[in-house]
Amino acid sequence: MRLNAYLARAGVASRRGADELIKAGRVRVNCAPGQLNTFVERGDRVEVDGEAVTAQRLAYVLLHKPPGTVTTARDPQGRPTVVELVDLPERVVPVGRLDADTTGALLLTNDGPLAHRLAHPKYGVEKVYEAEIEGEPDERDLERLRQGVELDDGLTAPAQARLLGPSTIELTLHEGRKHQVKRMCEAVGHPVRRLHRARYAGLTLEGLEPRAWRELEPSEVTRLRSSPPEPKPGRSGPAPE
Repeated sequence: MRLNAYLARAGVASRRGADELIKAGRVRVNCAPGQLNTFVERGDRVEVDGEAVTAQRLAYVLLHKPPGTVTTARDPQGRPTVVELVDLPERVVPVGRLDADTTGALLLTNDGPLAHRLAHPKYGVEKVYEAEIEGEPDERDLERLRQGVELDDGLTAPAQARLLGPSTIELTLHEGRKHQVKRMCEAVGHPVRRLHRARYAGLTLEGLEPRAWRELEPSEVTRLRSSPPEPKPGRSGPAPE
């Protein structure tokens, strides 16, 4: 395992923060200064500022995100974060982002490669949203959402859209542009009043009240790692939702 990934797994810092620690000469591996290209093997001793650190177990958490929480590990403005809601010894961070006022399914983990895979738009991870909107959309509005909506950063990919109520729609997306659901609904004349993510990568919130969380079952982790098997064509580069 690369040294920065090991330090991230140990809960010392993010990978980027770990790189800074390494460059500052604060990390030693088997009594030798750690380098950015150092790999840690089983049995190696890793120290930060003279203190031994150990990689934590991999943890995978599904959280029912409540409104008013920000999807970061820490917030300069002092707002409550989703990380503060998860009581685990391991340091887990959110996969992708949800707006502070958006509720619903959020995955947190310390498995960096899997987090990158799930958050990257090219893999087309399925996300299902329930949007309470202004007005009452008709079939033409739904068809526009299904076919793709022209936004300032290009045409959205085809989506599934259906009515759940007179002013509530369900949208199933396979890409993750910033504020995508809100911008799509705005573009068809029905601004979002309330947004909830009901399902993420096949994970549902069954049995989870707002603020509650659970660790994933091993079978769920296996499925996340194996699906989707290949990248889907589309925009490159990760983007918050």
